[in-house]
Amino acid sequence: MHPIATLHALRQHLGMADDETADDDRLFAALLAASAYIERASGRRFVPRRATLLHTAWNSRELLLDDDLLELLVLTNGDDSVIPPSEVIIQPAEGVIVALRLIGGNTFTWETTPLNAISITGIWGWHDDWDSAWRNSADTVGDDPFDASAAILTVNDADGADAAHTAPRFQVGQTLRIGDEYLRVLVVDAATNTLGVQRGVDGTTAADHAQGTAIYTYQPPADVTLLAVRYAAWLYKEPDSGSFQAAPEEMTAALAALRRLRVKGLEA
Repeated sequence: MHPIATLHALRQHLGMADDETADDDRLFAALLAASAYIERASGRRFVPRRATLLHTAWNSRELLLDDDLLELLVLTNGDDSVIPPSEVIIQPAEGVIVALRLIGGNTFTWETTPLNAISITGIWGWHDDWDSAWRNSADTVGDDPFDASAAILTVNDADGADAAHTAPRFQVGQTLRIGDEYLRVLVVDAATNTLGVQRGVDGTTAADHAQGTAIYTYQPPADVTLLAVRYAAWLYKEPDSGSFQAAPEEMTAALAALRRLRVKGLEA
């Protein structure tokens, strides 16, 4: 499971001092629970993942997607042929992709059944500004090299400021990107400038990375991050509430606005 917000963001929201770490385990558990609830209730994922999803071809030229798509990587037809990106129109043209339309005489085909005949490999998830979702950490891989099996990543300045002048640049719960690999930050040790990380998360594959390779940090949508922090803070303060349904009404309303709606298809 992944947190939408970071432990540092939750601690700041609660007004905790840097040395108040005794409850960090409880805080992080609240973050995980809040993130899971937000994604389950909204029908969306707010941390990107690479995956191949099968879709049913009800229409010969248009395919409505079963999930939010941020980047189309490979579209494979029902006869195992790959449809080139130049023959695919994404809809809408900007923002999260909800449908694909074929052009140039291409049609969706299948051998025996349209059910789950079309394979789509891509980066799935929801973001209101995907082009700016990955921020330069202003730091690089310090290991020579950072081996695919390693769980400790050496950096130059673990608690320095990133390219947007936000500090600390690395925080527990963050998703990092190095090359095509996503990693999750589990521990930050500012004294040794090392990060304990989970490798190859969210459908990506752990790989070797050369010293000096840029490190990027994922920035979830600001309103979703704030909502995750608020839910986690509420859960931390009200551990015996029994249900997220008892959360304040304004939080419930904010969550309702994030729910994914099914889009009506176009004519063939």
